[in-house]
Amino acid sequence: MKKALLITLFLCVVVISPAQKLVVLGTLQDGGSPHMLCEKECCEVELAHDYVSCLGLIDENNHSYFFDATPDFVDQSRYLLNLSGSAAFSVFLTHAHMGHYSGLIHLGREASSVDAIPVYAMPRMGKFLSTNGPWDQLVKLENIEIRGLNDGQKVKLTNSLSVTPLLVPHRDEYSETVGYLIAGTQRTALFIPDIDKWNLWDRDILEEIKKVSYVFLDATFMKEGEVARPMSEVPHPFIEESVALFRSLPLDQRNKVYFIHLNHSNPARVKNSADRASIEALGFHFAAFGQTFKL
Repeated sequence: MKKALLITLFLCVVVISPAQKLVVLGTLQDGGSPHMLCEKECCEVELAHDYVSCLGLIDENNHSYFFDATPDFVDQSRYLLNLSGSAAFSVFLTHAHMGHYSGLIHLGREASSVDAIPVYAMPRMGKFLSTNGPWDQLVKLENIEIRGLNDGQKVKLTNSLSVTPLLVPHRDEYSETVGYLIAGTQRTALFIPDIDKWNLWDRDILEEIKKVSYVFLDATFMKEGEVARPMSEVPHPFIEESVALFRSLPLDQRNKVYFIHLNHSNPARVKNSADRASIEALGFHFAAFGQTFKL
């Protein structure tokens, strides 16, 4: 009788114990949609939850982590913190382009006026925030507490959860750029919302895909000529380039890929488009707001 009772109690604990999970909080490029001054069809309709690229993470203690603080940080934080049931959170920044850190402004005196929120940043990113207004005020007033990162150096968040920054080549005018390797109890994820081109990285993206459970990768543009400006000014791997490179992988590896950080002009944003359907038919996915992934 006692043994049966203990087994029942153990099963109850397992069922109700919080699980680590990733949550997609946004899928768009920095400028979002509708995009400033865009009068084209792609920006005619504003979709619900059409937010700038961001991943959320909830650990087993219900602490939340945001991978980037976007212009949509208010809505994204409301969603993730409601999901976690706790107000405790931290932020990991990838780089100093507008869609990836500007949401920090909501943590300051004029808005939520929070107390010592941990903000994880690489050396140049941390210095940028500490020495340029208005961000330096967040540091001086101790709204945020900058925690330094180093390339390839693991940060242990809990006994079974860690985050490792990985330098990637990008337009580093104000800071370095990183992706993140997120390792949980059973699964791992790679998040790279911005990179110039895969062949410029000192790692083999095909090998990196094989090592993890999920990958969330830069899919800003579908192909050359998509926007009316020299696209060399804003280099990214075109989706058609990534698909050509990744299609050599077996299906179970292609199934790990979730494209994210789509520009407003990207035809793959349209769920029933021929472009998107042909890519999904190969086993690739497009990230969507609210998707959750167990770690």
